[in-house]
Amino acid sequence: MPTSFTSTAIAGQRARPTFTAAAWLAALLVCTAVSAAAQVTHCTGPGAPTTTQTKCSTAIAIPGNPIRSFDISWVNPDRAEYYLADRSNAGIDIIDTRHNMFKKTIGGFVGIKLNGAGTAVDNNHSGPDGVVSHGKWLYAGDGDSTLKVIDLESGTIVDSLSTGGTTRVDEMALTTDGKMLLVANNAEDPPFATLFTANGDDDSNSVTLVTKITVDPSLIPTGFGLSIEQPAWDESTERFIVSVPTIADNPTGCNYGQPNPPSPEPCSGAILVIDPDPMTNHGSPVEKVVPLIHCGPNGASVGPHDNVMVGCTPGNQPGDNETTIINAKTFRYVDVGNLTGSDEVWYDAGSGRYYTGSNRMIGGAVLGVVDGETNFLLETIPQSSASHSVAADRRHHKVFVPEVAPNSVVGIGGDVTTVGQQICGTMSGCIAVYAVPHTPEAEE
Repeated sequence: MPTSFTSTAIAGQRARPTFTAAAWLAALLVCTAVSAAAQVTHCTGPGAPTTTQTKCSTAIAIPGNPIRSFDISWVNPDRAEYYLADRSNAGIDIIDTRHNMFKKTIGGFVGIKLNGAGTAVDNNHSGPDGVVSHGKWLYAGDGDSTLKVIDLESGTIVDSLSTGGTTRVDEMALTTDGKMLLVANNAEDPPFATLFTANGDDDSNSVTLVTKITVDPSLIPTGFGLSIEQPAWDESTERFIVSVPTIADNPTGCNYGQPNPPSPEPCSGAILVIDPDPMTNHGSPVEKVVPLIHCGPNGASVGPHDNVMVGCTPGNQPGDNETTIINAKTFRYVDVGNLTGSDEVWYDAGSGRYYTGSNRMIGGAVLGVVDGETNFLLETIPQSSASHSVAADRRHHKVFVPEVAPNSVVGIGGDVTTVGQQICGTMSGCIAVYAVPHTPEAEE
């Protein structure tokens, strides 16, 4: 490289290269880069075991603020994109699931709101929250009770529709064709759901509010902070299946927070069966309320044979130590032992498995893995202490789990363990990417 150095020969000695200033600078930069790369290691520690079938493969950093608070995530395998409701950066983070690369954040949300004392994140007023997509349309709930409609081609919010509440639009679900959308205002008192028409595969936006859905107050009494959680669409029955953490009198006389309850036994939850067809529901879209036994569910995801996993959690019903899988046709159920505390749950057709964001698991937060055919718990993998969100790409055979930054960096709400830091390789949080087994016959 004659432009980088010169040679000076001394009698009786071999000629030695003399580096120019530019060459020294280039060499220094190379050494610095190598040193920095050597310091950044990810997928280590308890969250990256070598003995599990679910393997931690990489960690994706999110530019901007360290991850302190996030909510639901979603994968659109047709676009090879993962979406995270990132409150820390007041937007929806988009990840390229094919190349494991951050693409961008779509802003315009309220971000993190703190409680009145300024000591914790106020989930009921922070946003974004729930998120779901179909084709080029992404729908996300915000902390000001609005539904945001996003055109993924332009990367912009094209509409913001109020549900009429004062707290967040939380979890949501779309019909298979993307033409009907059900969203839940979980923190209202009483809580309610809202049915919208959605855009399907249309080029232009025409989202419209159809109806507000409430539940009989004898089942969800007001004044006690009871809620409605994650809905899921069952294509076979053409019904939304919605998790309800707590209902009254399940069992009779149970305690849902009322003064002087007849029994100290905590009330279990239920699922709502909602028919979105206004021609058949005869005044109320709520077709059925199915009480559950020893389960206060948050998440819901439809798996094979019309089975629906609902994420039971001791945060809703103290003592829960199982997860329930219930059939959407017969309403018979089985319990998955040694797995509880889930918020979001996700069925991945590519691996034929359910994945759970179990941040309230007894003993610490885990990623739970359950076989979709046998309904047996296969394995649990430790996660950062606030990891409650999970989504899978069935075509690229990956599971995505957000990890919060350490408590020492972001304060209350951060990871109180070192698990997330070791997975991420940084102190800023990340999206952990897990490689999962491939089951071709289960993909469709």
